[in-house]
Amino acid sequence: MTLHTVRLGTADGELAKALADIRDELGVTAEFPLAVEAEAKAAAAAASETWPALDLLEVPFFTIDPSDAMDLDQAMHLERRGAGYRVRYAIADVPAFVRPGGAIDAEARTRGQTLYPPDGRIPLHPVVLSESAASLLPREIRGAYVWTFDLDAEARVTATTLERARVRSEARFDYAHVQRLIDSGTAPAHVALLKVIGEARIRLERERGGASLGRPDQEIGEEDGRYELVRRKPVEAEDWNAQISLMTGMAAAAIMIDGRVGILRTMPAPSDESITWFRRRAAALGSPWPETVEYGAYLRTLDPADPKQLAIMHAAASLFRGAGYTAFDGALPDETIQSAVGAPYAHATAPLRRLVDRFVLVVCEALANGREVPGWARTALPELPPIMATSDSLAGRLDHAAVSAVEAAVLRDRVGEVFTATVIAAKEGGGHIQLTDPAVTAECEGELSAGQVIAARLVTADIATGTVRFEAVRGAPQNTRRPSG
Repeated sequence: MTLHTVRLGTADGELAKALADIRDELGVTAEFPLAVEAEAKAAAAAASETWPALDLLEVPFFTIDPSDAMDLDQAMHLERRGAGYRVRYAIADVPAFVRPGGAIDAEARTRGQTLYPPDGRIPLHPVVLSESAASLLPREIRGAYVWTFDLDAEARVTATTLERARVRSEARFDYAHVQRLIDSGTAPAHVALLKVIGEARIRLERERGGASLGRPDQEIGEEDGRYELVRRKPVEAEDWNAQISLMTGMAAAAIMIDGRVGILRTMPAPSDESITWFRRRAAALGSPWPETVEYGAYLRTLDPADPKQLAIMHAAASLFRGAGYTAFDGALPDETIQSAVGAPYAHATAPLRRLVDRFVLVVCEALANGREVPGWARTALPELPPIMATSDSLAGRLDHAAVSAVEAAVLRDRVGEVFTATVIAAKEGGGHIQLTDPAVTAECEGELSAGQVIAARLVTADIATGTVRFEAVRGAPQNTRRPSG
């Protein structure tokens, strides 16, 4: 659901320059070295030679992605099987296109992941692969790593296989489309099961103590040379779809732990001190966290439309810290749990967009079929955590800088106006606020309390530096311009 949208002027002005400067400052580019492009084109031209023998072309897979996505990593097929279900989850066979130690491999290690600034994505792999030859585009034969899960009536996994196969996606959906089909009762049976299985997996997530914030996302879009800033609450279909990916990541972790070689996505459990702090914060904001309710189940009760509960959701992010990658070969690491998932977990479903997934797929496929893990994959494992940490840091800096620049552009001509805002975090002398309209989060000076709805006057909106600053005012009329002088 789109809550707020603000369209800006054409993209060739001050904002476009600011976004270009951010790319330059961070040293990121969508361009690839000639050797990488040449290797990618050759791999794409020889794609059919890498297709595995196993034929699953008659299985009507489908994809669910954002409407503008071309780098389609995953396709699924869902069916009933007795009292339970069977889930087939096809993941793009990126390893077939990337020669270990080659030009594509080396470049991917410098990038780590696909980046998504508002003025165009910066892909992990050349687009001839990521948006064409390796992407699970509809009605195209592709190679894939196919996970097959048999589930019982409660959607617990009872059996897992992983094998390379030829697949063909028969339909491409975006989240809103799937949601409409399922809500209206017009979805094909193998699509309608997404809700059934997704909701069952959410129940299992609650049982194991997993958690999802479900906070409205702040997003930047671009269309016809115009940018927009959107605060969007995810539709239910996104959560159902995410549960399939989470199930796969948990299965990948289990395979690698059993085989005693691999790389996990880990996150430490919150400290007792941080949990105590969060309980006090939730109680102070009027929505106590009951002792008998699991953390994830409590978060799902919060309504982001309620200012005080929105402040609780932002405070909850303090418990989701310390995520990283843990490689191992032989002895298991001391920490194997991803605490937000509530189980051991690995990134295994987005090899077009994330470097580590390519290695996880290769390791898991070998272990699942009783073969030795390829030496090139095994020796790379300890190199991956620092690569991914650097890439995650870069992605965070890029996202923060781009959002700040767009927020400043949204508000540039409104300095002096007073807006309605919710205080989402407070500290001495100020804090952070979220405007009701437009969808902007910014610093604000004044005496503030989390969950408070205030009037805030815009003091600064500088596109070049991405600086947006407010000051709290009392008794001021809303959305009125301050007289000049």
